[in-house]
Amino acid sequence: MADFQQTAPRLPDAWSSDRILREGLAYHLGDEVFAAAEPELGELGRAVTDARVLDLAARAEREPPRHVPYSPWGERVDEIQVSDAYSELGRFGVEAGVTALPYETDPYGVKARLVWAGVLSLWGPSSALASCPVAMTDGAARTLLLHGGDEERDIVERLTTRDPERAWASGQWMTETAGGSDVGRTGTVARRDDNGHWRLWGTKWFTSATTSEMALTLARPEGGPEGSRGLVLFRVHRFLGDGTRNRIIVRRLKDKLGTRALPTAELELEGALAWPVGEPEMGSGVRRIATMLNITRIHNALGASGALGRGLAWARAYAREREVFGRPLHELPAHRATLTDLAVDYAAGLALVLRCCELAGRQEHGTGAAGESAVLRCLTPVTKLSTGRWSIAGVTEAMEAIGGVGYCEDSTIPALVRNTHVIPIWEGTTNVLSLDVLRAAQKSNALEALLDDGLRLVADLVDDPRSGETARAILTAVDELNKRSVEMADDPEGAEAGARPLALGTGSTYACALLCRQGHWAARRGKGSTAAIAARLATRGLVPAPPPLDLTIAMNDE
Repeated sequence: MADFQQTAPRLPDAWSSDRILREGLAYHLGDEVFAAAEPELGELGRAVTDARVLDLAARAEREPPRHVPYSPWGERVDEIQVSDAYSELGRFGVEAGVTALPYETDPYGVKARLVWAGVLSLWGPSSALASCPVAMTDGAARTLLLHGGDEERDIVERLTTRDPERAWASGQWMTETAGGSDVGRTGTVARRDDNGHWRLWGTKWFTSATTSEMALTLARPEGGPEGSRGLVLFRVHRFLGDGTRNRIIVRRLKDKLGTRALPTAELELEGALAWPVGEPEMGSGVRRIATMLNITRIHNALGASGALGRGLAWARAYAREREVFGRPLHELPAHRATLTDLAVDYAAGLALVLRCCELAGRQEHGTGAAGESAVLRCLTPVTKLSTGRWSIAGVTEAMEAIGGVGYCEDSTIPALVRNTHVIPIWEGTTNVLSLDVLRAAQKSNALEALLDDGLRLVADLVDDPRSGETARAILTAVDELNKRSVEMADDPEGAEAGARPLALGTGSTYACALLCRQGHWAARRGKGSTAAIAARLATRGLVPAPPPLDLTIAMNDE
């Protein structure tokens, strides 16, 4: 038998090959804005899957950051050296507007966040996780605009420019050994020095974007009350105005499963000079940093949907090239069924995050309708947790669909799988976010607002010949979710145990409602795929089973 040489799969143009992304943006943007944005998105889509950019991303993964604590002459310098490939990918993103676009008034106005979502969806999977500091930079810019003073306007300009020579990045230094999701246990102390300047003392256990020019962080002014009501938000720079290094010690770089091109470090703040964001009112810190967290959670969800989209693109590319038992792999029913469900998960995740961006854009421009802030309040954690779960399952399925070569490092698929695994951890685990959804349900009726919005999307489609069955499934799911929410009100322990299936069910149900409405719109244009995607999502079941009644198994309690 002659030697067989498998033809290597090649990623197609990321924009022209992604019907789900193109249609989703066309639906939300409208014909006029979509036509204006498409040339920019089309050019970016071709660039991000060009061999040169993919090689940069692969090289950045192979060349992880290095910590250089001392100069040759013994001076403490704490330099973190990253791959020049990683830096170049970051510059590429800055020029593409990954931080600038939402802050530009022209040409997209209130819909700039949606166009930006398209930019991030294309660039992110090719960025070697340079998208991580972008998330925190965007969040810092929005936080400084809302809560900072006039002296920080120049900083915002540097955080949101398209000029790589002027651009700054920001970190978000929140996590401590005692305070991860429980930020009330933050141990960093803020003290005034003899000149009245604030200085920070404490350890930050996980800090990504550690090469950024600045960061936002929480600290407790000396003598302040315990818990979150004693925290204040501060801005801290790595270097001071005269070029000297701020009093920040890099203890070590983290040795992580993934995100290897991205420097993540433990830091010691030893009297680091810092500036409060706004008036340093006791307890204002958590409220102000929430602005940043809401933005970074949307970034996280875009990273999740982008990773799943990239995994699907690789699986499809392989299926086009691979022949099995005399037939192309993409023609085999079992494989087509697998790829179909991957496409359904991708479409569901993208639908959620595009809706987030639509509502966030209106909120940022002050044009949101009554009740939309409540919808966004619940939708943000729902989207983040749902897309995180779907992305991990999806990219792992894509690796399996490619087979043994996909398990080998030089295929670049393992890096995609590893990097995706941080998504449900960063900015809140699935359980942490589920409890946030529970708080939104019980304190502000935000869950009710979100489910009502889902009903609104499909109310007139119940009798539609194409979408009616899906719409009725959504109504049934909303009834079940409302029933569980009511039952939880008088059972705190049961509510916590059931928070996860409630949140995941809300994500699937609302995504299905969005796709059902979009599918109805697309069908009028002669396109039936999205309606079929919504139907498949409904058929698989929208609401997970309730939590187990007997929890003794968890810790082998018998």
